[in-house]
Formats: sequence, C-alpha cells, structure tokens
Amino acid sequence: MICTTVREGEECVFMKKNGCSYIDGACLSIVEQCNGCQRISEQKTGIYCKAAPDPSLKWKNGNCNFATHIKVAEAAKKQKINPIKASKRR
Repeated sequence: MICTTVREGEECVFMKKNGCSYIDGACLSIVEQCNGCQRISEQKTGIYCKAAPDPSLKWKNGNCNFATHIKVAEAAKKQKINPIKASKRR
C-alpha cells in the first residue's frame, strides 16, 4: 500500500487499511552510517531509507546488507598446494 505517514506517496509493506503497522506507527529516519547510500529518500518530514523502516537495526551488528555505498572486498583466494608436488618442483 501507499504510505500516508512519513514517506507519503511511496510503496510501503507496513501500511495497512488502518494505518502504519510498524512500531510507533511510523518509519524512523536514517542514521549517520547511511549517508551516501542510494536507497535513502528525502521527504518533507526527514530523510528515510527506502528498504528498512529502522536503519539503526541494520547497522547494529556491522554493515547494513542494503547499503549501496559500501563495497565488500573479497578475500584473495589462496590456492591449495599439494605438498608432494611442491617438493618435486623444487
């Protein structure tokens, strides 16, 4: 349904016929770590996340899984070396 509380006009899964069903009846504004993300939207009531109703919970245990501004570097893959073949190469 379309949000009628803080993110007016945007699609929201928490909107029901009788209002917002999220805790306290409204989404919470972004936290400092969210700055630079492409999923934030600026409304007249504040700046909110399009993906999460409470962004502080997403950042509680590390990086937010929705964050578009954080690049996770993959660990360099170490190739397994067979010790027998390695001794023959020397």
